Amino acid sequence: MTTGLRTIASACLIVLLTTPLFGEVFAEEDTPLTANTAEVTTISEEGATTTEPEVVLTEVPAVEEKPWYRSEQISGNKIDIGDFVVGPGRAEIEVSPGETVIQEISVTNRISANRIFEIEVEDITGSADGSSAVSLTGSERGPYSIRDYISFPKDSFTLDLGERARIPITITVPPDAEPGGYYGSVLISTLQAGAEQVGAVPRSPIVARVGSLIFLRVKGEAVVAGETQSLDLLADKFWYESGPIELGILYENTGSVHVNPYGELSVTNMFGEEVGFVELEPWFVLPNSLRIREITWDREFLLGRYTARALVNRGYEDIVDEVSVSFWVLPWKIVGGVFLILFIIIFSVRAFFRTFEFKRKS
Repeated sequence: MTTGLRTIASACLIVLLTTPLFGEVFAEEDTPLTANTAEVTTISEEGATTTEPEVVLTEVPAVEEKPWYRSEQISGNKIDIGDFVVGPGRAEIEVSPGETVIQEISVTNRISANRIFEIEVEDITGSADGSSAVSLTGSERGPYSIRDYISFPKDSFTLDLGERARIPITITVPPDAEPGGYYGSVLISTLQAGAEQVGAVPRSPIVARVGSLIFLRVKGEAVVAGETQSLDLLADKFWYESGPIELGILYENTGSVHVNPYGELSVTNMFGEEVGFVELEPWFVLPNSLRIREITWDREFLLGRYTARALVNRGYEDIVDEVSVSFWVLPWKIVGGVFLILFIIIFSVRAFFRTFEFKRKS
């Protein structure tokens, strides 16, 4: 009996020593474990059989959180220039009451790696004097608030250097929403630089914010009304020494939705000849507000009286307004030189004739 056991033990030892090891050994990442209960049967030396529960740890594969936005890596040389880009600058969306749409906003990080960005929404309003296109209302609600209609999965995200994110913005219009325009801005912000020590004075970080304007129009009857008020000289003078000439078209929107006027501007000289032309691309004017469309016109040599005339399509029903303004361009050096030459000529002629008459009398 003893000899047989020794023979079996020797055979097992030989098998273990002669079996080759296959594969390589790698350091693995820690894998989450879960506890499971299994029944284990034990036989004692006396031959008694007992069954007891035993906790067995099994590996559970890690589940990665799916990003809530799409992203891509941009290429090129301009990916480390210290700023970030948000687009589009403006989105015009038309929906029906009760409808939900998703608008994507792109954010490109060109500042540094692992940059944290935050998202927020603010209402916007137009200007009462035409001094600005839009103004943010901060924590206050605007006259055509869009704040309650916009939502996004999270209010912050992280981008690596040169990474562009496609952020989904959900716009939900309630069924009882009034027809008309609703306006706001989705603002993307980040700390431009951390707090630094400049001498003995610490410098606070700069919060950079870039907005994407959302122009939402709810279908239904709305008031569309506006008119071009005037064409003015922004320098508030009618005499210039030289160009450029800064002009401004004042447009007033009296409706309940924004309009996009457009048109053209021409400049004629004192002889009625056209010496300048500027195409006016569409610009927006928010409801119940004024906006000045600034135009710069210049040419190499200007002298005399000029008239600027603008033909502005109101942006609806193909109605065209005509406004104009006149101004003078008189370079003082040239004008002064001309007067000096004329003075010398006249003085010389008079002196000549006085001398000639004196000799004749003699």
